[in-house]
Amino acid sequence: MNDVFVGKSRDGEQSDSKPSHSSEVFWQRRVPVRHECDVAILGGGIAGVTAALAAARSGARVLLVERFGVTGGNATVGGVGSFCGETKGQGEAFDAIVAGLESFNAIAPYKPFSEKGSRVFDCEILAVVLQEKLLERGVRLLLHTEFVDARANKGTIHECIVSGPSGPEAIRAQFFIDCTGEAQLVSRSGFETVKGRPENGLQLPMSLMFFVRHVAEAEASSQVPEGWFGKIKTADDLPMTSIWPNGLRSNAIKIKIPMFDATNTESLTAAEIQSRRRMMEVLDYFQRVEKKPWVFCHCAPRIGIREGRRIIGEYTLTCDDLRAGRSFDDAIARGVYYLDGHKPDDDKRTYILPEDQLQVPPYHIPFRCLVPKGSKNVLAAGRCLSADQLALSSARVMTTCAMMGQAAGIAAAMAVLKKGDLDIIDPLEVRREVEARGALLTL
Repeated sequence: MNDVFVGKSRDGEQSDSKPSHSSEVFWQRRVPVRHECDVAILGGGIAGVTAALAAARSGARVLLVERFGVTGGNATVGGVGSFCGETKGQGEAFDAIVAGLESFNAIAPYKPFSEKGSRVFDCEILAVVLQEKLLERGVRLLLHTEFVDARANKGTIHECIVSGPSGPEAIRAQFFIDCTGEAQLVSRSGFETVKGRPENGLQLPMSLMFFVRHVAEAEASSQVPEGWFGKIKTADDLPMTSIWPNGLRSNAIKIKIPMFDATNTESLTAAEIQSRRRMMEVLDYFQRVEKKPWVFCHCAPRIGIREGRRIIGEYTLTCDDLRAGRSFDDAIARGVYYLDGHKPDDDKRTYILPEDQLQVPPYHIPFRCLVPKGSKNVLAAGRCLSADQLALSSARVMTTCAMMGQAAGIAAAMAVLKKGDLDIIDPLEVRREVEARGALLTL
């Protein structure tokens, strides 16, 4: 078994130098290369899953790394049990997922997309469906495994370092796809990224999902003891709160949590703490003031992130592109969702734009939005695509991320099978294959 030597200085380059001052440490160790594959995908959300399904279908040896115990990301661990946007014509990888849910009777009947529509599904069944679809295609899974670092040089990633129950180990691949949501692989490999508003870095607000069961009114009472949390007195004092169906005698409740940074460990920790405090205040309001016959069931184990880092790609998708319904020759995905950009500095149902300016016509996402500038063997798919913040607010929905993931998986497998890197990939060939696999790109 091969080993790789990893040593990092502050700027991320390999170094043998001593720390420059006492607030730093220099660490180094040999890490075994325990996994070799054609395509390594970091992040098992919807984009990562469709990338893996597509690359495996093309004949590549695929490894998918996910930090939680199930794949699906926000759709499973985050409790977001609803596909926003169009759910037909997203490509065969997404079709296979929907067909799996339908076989369990775990997704709402299809309706054509209209404005803000969504299609509800069972989060827990989706976790099972994704697992089985990946294994069916021969994708190797590493669950409970965190991305740690990467060895890269002149635009080429050689190995990435991950850590799970077995300890730190290396993955060696010909091609990598960053589906971490926060562009972790791209960023730590030395490629440029951005986040938030240009003027102040504020990101689209996060949301927490929690779940309640309905009980007989005689059994209902407030579950929140006095003195633990603040009291919400009127509906006007609630944060933005959305109530979704969640099967028989159950609801899913989503609350907005603004002003935190998904790319900062301490800030994300604070967001998780704040979200659960707000959850208990909102639960108490509905039980005590509105007399809802609800009993708290459970809370998603992670907060839902809308925006982290975005790559700086060969093309940056803009809000103007969306408003114009712009087409691109190298299109690999089609977006239809509205500009769902909530103000990042308050917790109400307020938008960055006036509400009469939120709708957009169908638009294309070009392949170039998945290619970090200077990259030789890494693509990024999902919400870390190259886009401005308002364009992201539409393109980030899971249906569109599924299209991006499928395209990235197809392109990576093409490069592997042609024994080359990104320079050998013809974006028009990628588009043709995307369409051949059932993705509808017509505007």
